[in-house]
Amino acid sequence: MAISVATKTAWKLQEITAHSSNVSSLVLGKSSGRLLATGGDDCRVNIWSVNKPNCIMSLTGHTTPVESVRINANEELIVAGSQSGSIRVWDLEAAKILRTLMGHKANICSLDFHPFGSFVASGSLDTNIKLWDVRRKGCVFRYKGHTQAVKCLRFSPDGKWLASAADDHTVKLWDLAAGKIMFEFTGHTGPVNVVEFHPNEYLLASGSSDRTVRFWDLEKFQVVSCIEEEATPVRCVLFNPDGCCLYSGYHDSLRVNGWEPERCFDVVLVNWGKVADLCICNNQLIGVSFSQSTVSSFVVDLSRVTKSGSVLHGLIKDDKPLAQPAPTGSSLRRIYDRPSTTCSKPQSRVKHNSESERRSPSSEDDRDEKESKAEIQNPEDYKEIFQPKNSITRTPPRNSEPFPAPPEDEPVIVKEAAKPSQVVDIQTPLPNQENPDPVQRPPIASSTPMTRAEPSVIPAARNVPIGLKASDFLPAVKNQSQCEIVDEDAMSQIRKGHETMCVVLTSRHKNLDTVRAIWSTGDIKTSVDSAVAINDLSVVVDLLNIVNQKASLWKLDLCTIVLPQIEKLLQSKYESYVQTGCTSLKLILQRFLPLITDILAAPPSVGVDITREERLHKCKLCYKQLKNISNIIKNKSGLSGRHGSAFRELHLLMAVFE
Repeated sequence: MAISVATKTAWKLQEITAHSSNVSSLVLGKSSGRLLATGGDDCRVNIWSVNKPNCIMSLTGHTTPVESVRINANEELIVAGSQSGSIRVWDLEAAKILRTLMGHKANICSLDFHPFGSFVASGSLDTNIKLWDVRRKGCVFRYKGHTQAVKCLRFSPDGKWLASAADDHTVKLWDLAAGKIMFEFTGHTGPVNVVEFHPNEYLLASGSSDRTVRFWDLEKFQVVSCIEEEATPVRCVLFNPDGCCLYSGYHDSLRVNGWEPERCFDVVLVNWGKVADLCICNNQLIGVSFSQSTVSSFVVDLSRVTKSGSVLHGLIKDDKPLAQPAPTGSSLRRIYDRPSTTCSKPQSRVKHNSESERRSPSSEDDRDEKESKAEIQNPEDYKEIFQPKNSITRTPPRNSEPFPAPPEDEPVIVKEAAKPSQVVDIQTPLPNQENPDPVQRPPIASSTPMTRAEPSVIPAARNVPIGLKASDFLPAVKNQSQCEIVDEDAMSQIRKGHETMCVVLTSRHKNLDTVRAIWSTGDIKTSVDSAVAINDLSVVVDLLNIVNQKASLWKLDLCTIVLPQIEKLLQSKYESYVQTGCTSLKLILQRFLPLITDILAAPPSVGVDITREERLHKCKLCYKQLKNISNIIKNKSGLSGRHGSAFRELHLLMAVFE
């Protein structure tokens, strides 16, 4: 039973079509909470004002899809990295390209601006981290240590350290001045997606695909606490500005966590899907997510969210939330010393890596900067937001008005036996907004609706059937004057396919029971054999999703059975099948490719060694199968979006087959 309440804790603010093709990255401006930047497969970076329908500015120059974007603290500069490894920095106020930085050999997966100096850090699929001096167009230093893609980078509040999170399940802390690693934090059992420094204390938080948030003490270099309460990966984290709690963004939910002791203060259900970024402004948390070419923004009212264990939920006084007490243990750690002036560059002993990374102004740079443009799509919004640097005032103002909640006449549905802020199912419409005439919108594909054809790849997170219409299942209206269909007729038509669907589901359930019975005996190879013999890829996918969670289950003889199935999965039209195939292939390449190549390259043994001969036969079989798969990977590595990134990473791992 659902309870209808008038109070709204979270609501959807806006949905826009941001690019003419798929959106591949987006970020919020943390200072004002009103600036949004999106990167797309159309190789553009578009700038938006949150809750406004039109694009302010479109930045061009990249020749491959934009994989990562970041806005600096003053919201004056923006940096974007592409699939080709190039990085471009634009001056938003001057509306022009500032720098083009080259040096990475693969996708740019993460970026961050130094809080004080004119430095930018970049992390790539090539596993390297580079620190760039934007003024000198040069690479100051390269940090090596990760073994897989670097997914997130964050500078410490004092600008002395750099934290990196990667797909190799580790978080590393780097000393910028010394140019070396300070400590490697291990403990996550899955790729680490995000990392964030506490605003005041020597504390670091990291979120992973293993569904945990871990807190690390930066003085003792040890884990403080570990929180695991969701069934989905942690997508983004953000400390409250006063440091009292941590907000963790999951699929369709927001959690408010404490760390000493580890606890969850509150849970809010927000239908934002795979949230990509969070920021806080006017006691409101703004979250943004993207799906295909659309970007959605959501608001959570923090005055109605519990942020401490000692304060009652929703307790307010004089229309203002009560002040939160300082978190327990906040005085136990050191506090960052922030410099009063712009920080200097790293010490002189930090050398450039190579001549190719020291880029001085040249005709090539001039040509790149001429090809990169900042197209102002909406002059009025541009003038309103990006005032000249010598202007006295800057809008949007730092103390801008909070976003209004939706109208009260539509109730928010709260699930029973939960606090209003814990499980809130958003079912209210968007606030009434003026819809400008499409003709007056800027001439960019992002602001014009598009007719979408049936996708060639069926997305895993779809919430509507592909190629089906509800009207197809209802009886045709014989009489035009008949405006309603009798319930009995409708139910009779729907039941026609019910028995067929039950047969399909029963068959699949029986197949999975068969595999499970063999699996319970501990014979994994035989259970995989039985799944393959059933000749149903859906059963193979279900089984591989289990095996992929524990890499130690993989054996060489298992690879010989699974590789032909992986070849089928990689060519499937279902996104979830392709994802599972990529994950399994990546595990096989990391664990067995060196072994296979070493055994095949070894000289023949003297005498008869049956075990070695069997191993050699398996290696030859695996090598032949991997060779066939490498051709598929090579052909698909040019795809855009998440699939393209996965195929390009596999292509790098399979370079030995070329």
